[in-house]
Amino acid sequence: MHRLTKAQARRIAVRAQLLDAPRPTDLLTVVRQLTLLQIDPTAAIAPSADLVAWSRLGSTYQPAHLTQALEQDRTLFEHNALVRPMSDLGLYLADAAEWPSYETTREWIRANDRFRRDILKLLRSSGPLTSRDVPDTCVVPWASTGWTNNRNVTQMLEFLMMRGEIAISGRVGRERVWDLAERVYPADVVVPSVDEADRLKNERRLAALGIARQKTAKMPMEPADVGEAGEPAVVEGTKGDWRVDPAALNDDFEGRTALLSPFDRLIHDRVRAEELFDFEYTLEMYKPAAQRRWGYFALPILHHDRLVGKVDAKADRKASVLQVNAIHEDVKFTRTMTKAVQAELEDLASWLGLSAIEPAKGR
Repeated sequence: MHRLTKAQARRIAVRAQLLDAPRPTDLLTVVRQLTLLQIDPTAAIAPSADLVAWSRLGSTYQPAHLTQALEQDRTLFEHNALVRPMSDLGLYLADAAEWPSYETTREWIRANDRFRRDILKLLRSSGPLTSRDVPDTCVVPWASTGWTNNRNVTQMLEFLMMRGEIAISGRVGRERVWDLAERVYPADVVVPSVDEADRLKNERRLAALGIARQKTAKMPMEPADVGEAGEPAVVEGTKGDWRVDPAALNDDFEGRTALLSPFDRLIHDRVRAEELFDFEYTLEMYKPAAQRRWGYFALPILHHDRLVGKVDAKADRKASVLQVNAIHEDVKFTRTMTKAVQAELEDLASWLGLSAIEPAKGR
């Protein structure tokens, strides 16, 4: 049983997420370590995948690097709204034959098997294609109380992706381009058993997080727990046991300042962020403006091994300015912290191609 102080636990988490110094130097190294970049179209500042990469790599990173890795080099792949390293592909194909687990979805796919075969035939002869290029030949429409109701082509494409039959070949703007999996994925991919894939995914996730719970509440997109991976640990001031990556038990730490995406894995598990960093955060873009405490797309501020505040900012591309509405200090900033945050804002504005930083009108 490892016994850790909160400071040690925080530093393990920060190092695992490549947010210490010195910075990594290439995108593939970053994604292999983080295991994923989440795709989210919100671009109040920049799309989250790009913002996460910038937080690690700085202005040497350009969104074109991600496009090249996905569409030309094929060192990364997009799957279920996440970008992952192609070296992990087998882990996500392991249970493809058993997907989906819900019988209602299985029934819909069975009822529309001719529709499924029509799509595969069309892609083989004419792919890659966007969803608007695929005719809807379903027999039983997809029924939902949400926005997917009767979106039969989109649903079937999603399902065929999850079954490993097709893959995302690229994007045209925000629109995905689909093709047969055999044309996108390498032919020599090794697919482990489901149990082995689950074990390896837990190990990979723990390496990316550094320290995590064995079991947590279910999270959207990607779990936050790691099962039996790693070794047991206790952290002062927190209840219960943790799992820690033994390779991360290193006292060497050189911190830096970073502005994080609201979807950044360092703070994605809000419970862990409060337990280890005493950091409260909620993404408020879905709240009415009057109910927001920190802002529409507030960026958490990391300073060394502490999460110290949030920046409420927006990229005004028409005016070519990074509009900073507020800098919320969870702790009183020192002069050094203020200068470091300002330097990150300047780098962010430069990376975005904006010519100035300015406070919002009336502030």
